[in-house]
Amino acid sequence: MWMWLQTAAQVGAAAVEKLSIFDQWWLAIEESAYAGTLNFWENIYKEIYQNVIFNDRWMNYLRGLGVTLEVSFFAAIFGIVLGVVLALMRLSGSKPLSKIAGAYVGIMRGTPMLLQVLLLYFGVFASVDIDKVVVGIIACGLNSGAYVSEIVRGGILSVDKGQTEAGRSLGLTSWKTMKLITLPQAFKIALPSLCNEFITLIKETSILSYIALVELTKAGDYIRTKTYSAFTPYIVSGLLYLLVVSILTKLIGMLERRLRQGDNR
Repeated sequence: MWMWLQTAAQVGAAAVEKLSIFDQWWLAIEESAYAGTLNFWENIYKEIYQNVIFNDRWMNYLRGLGVTLEVSFFAAIFGIVLGVVLALMRLSGSKPLSKIAGAYVGIMRGTPMLLQVLLLYFGVFASVDIDKVVVGIIACGLNSGAYVSEIVRGGILSVDKGQTEAGRSLGLTSWKTMKLITLPQAFKIALPSLCNEFITLIKETSILSYIALVELTKAGDYIRTKTYSAFTPYIVSGLLYLLVVSILTKLIGMLERRLRQGDNR
């Protein structure tokens, strides 16, 4: 048996020697590439296991995603209500109200959202025992309201003036004409832009990590401090952001097609 193995080894060595120097180089490259491929996939598995699977760390991402969606949802509602009020103030014809609304929009759009969050948390609510989620909702809602106001104002201005004149000719008051005729049409026009503002708001909640609110980005940062992995936790958080935004983008596209079908009837 030993003699057979020794003979086989000699034959194999002789076969390798018969190969040209270039063939031998190619075999060495293939062997190293194969070993490198195994190490590559092994490292990926280790990264996923340490940053996602081990100790149920995937739950941290899901909890962070839940906080992100919670803040985004309630901030969007707050922002829409505030935006409608600001838009009506801008279009009210009252110079004081219009100037106040214009100044607010200018300040909120002209300063970084991060600065606004820090001022609210460390300044306005510094001496108040308040949940960070509530602070996040208020900060994001105040910022979003400035952008929503311009979207709604643009939607109102895009409604044909004949609609308002028709409502007034039917005996409706100015407020009822706005509420029953102008605003519904304005919201239909502005709805895609409002949905895009909501998508932007979801991504902007990552700023709340600066006040130690454990949303999706902060959840990835927390796991990074445990695993010392430079990229994987942030990649997982980014993929979750991408998943949510992709789903919402798909839904917005369906909504826009639905609205266009209603216009063609």
